[in-house]
Amino acid sequence: MKIGNIEVGFLSLGPMAGVTDMPFRILCKEQGADLIYTEMVSAKGIHYNNTNTKDMLLVDEAERPTALQLFGSEPDIMAETANRIEDRNFDIFDINMGCPVPKVVNNGEGSAMMKDVKTASAVVSAIVKAVKKPVTVKIRKGFSAVDANAPEFAKAMEEAGASAIAVHGRTREQYYSGKADWDIIAAVKQKVSIPVIGNGDIFTPQDAEKMLRYTGCDGIMVARGAQGNPWIFKNIKTYFETGKVLGKPDFDEVLAMIIRHLKMLTDLKGEWTAVREMRKHVAWYTEGFPYSAGLRRDINLCLTQEEILECLNGYGERLKGK
Repeated sequence: MKIGNIEVGFLSLGPMAGVTDMPFRILCKEQGADLIYTEMVSAKGIHYNNTNTKDMLLVDEAERPTALQLFGSEPDIMAETANRIEDRNFDIFDINMGCPVPKVVNNGEGSAMMKDVKTASAVVSAIVKAVKKPVTVKIRKGFSAVDANAPEFAKAMEEAGASAIAVHGRTREQYYSGKADWDIIAAVKQKVSIPVIGNGDIFTPQDAEKMLRYTGCDGIMVARGAQGNPWIFKNIKTYFETGKVLGKPDFDEVLAMIIRHLKMLTDLKGEWTAVREMRKHVAWYTEGFPYSAGLRRDINLCLTQEEILECLNGYGERLKGK
């Protein structure tokens, strides 16, 4: 799949706020993700030199090719911001037009952009004119069920200069509930000539195969399916190459991944932040293991790396002695 002048494989890690920071992106890349998306970053935050926003722009060479995802609704600010940061260590600009959270939507950003094709087109056009790197757009089925305009909207983004479209098969009103509509992804693929990346309900290698076959899309984006499961990328590729379905990693492998993840987070953000952010990751990593509810309760009380490691090691010993 070629996005502008960037050649990428078919398998992407989707952007997730509070999840796809640099450590998690690197772990997924190591497991086989081809294209990595950052958390969405506020163009206004960059424009006004917000310190926290600057930290979100960090991209490691090990995770490339990487798409930096921006959100905003003002063409001039979006273009100026993109131009200012273009020389940073990433490969593609992605524009978020799918985020459903109220604080974003109420500002006319994220999925609210799908109600205003004129402004959305102006944003894409302005950025395309301001930078040399490819510009892509991530959208949803539509804002609501009655205005599921993804095919027409995607065509407008293509005409504005977008080099690829990622489509989440849910409306803004659905958030992440219900079933993703793969028919709308297929309809977008029929409408545009640029690459289309399908997103929604990819939790197994078989899901990935079914989406590619059903929609005809050019690539697959895994988001929630990677939470606590960076192995999903390796599993999908193994399945596509050999037909073999790999089993769930045993606890020793999961433990090694958690420890590495914790260390990477600590190195990047400091122990206080890392310990608190790892609580949700540990819950995802250990879901389905026996007695994991008790482990999650214990982890939520941990205040240091050492305490987390003690909890995990004690839990591992309990599993071996069961």
